[in-house]
Amino acid sequence: MLVGCLVLAVAVVGGMGWAAVSVARHRVGAAADLAALSAAYAVGADPCGVAARVAAANGAVLAECVPTGSEVTVRVGCEVRLPWGLATQVMGQARAGPGAAG
Repeated sequence: MLVGCLVLAVAVVGGMGWAAVSVARHRVGAAADLAALSAAYAVGADPCGVAARVAAANGAVLAECVPTGSEVTVRVGCEVRLPWGLATQVMGQARAGPGAAG
């Protein structure tokens, strides 16, 4: 009986950790997309500064910003708290710019 309860407890805590990381991956992906789009749209402004502000507004931190011509590639991340006081970093990347004519 005790072993069964321990196995169930570990499964529940593991599931909570998996759920936290899964939600964070979606949030970081959205933050990366929005940061890249905003940076690409920031004509005449500092694209990486714009990307950093948009990432922060979406709960992420800008880790890398590479403007190349009219395209911008960004990499953002956020820390996820897991059960038992553990934490992990979740990263997302996106690129934005004008589409190909055709």
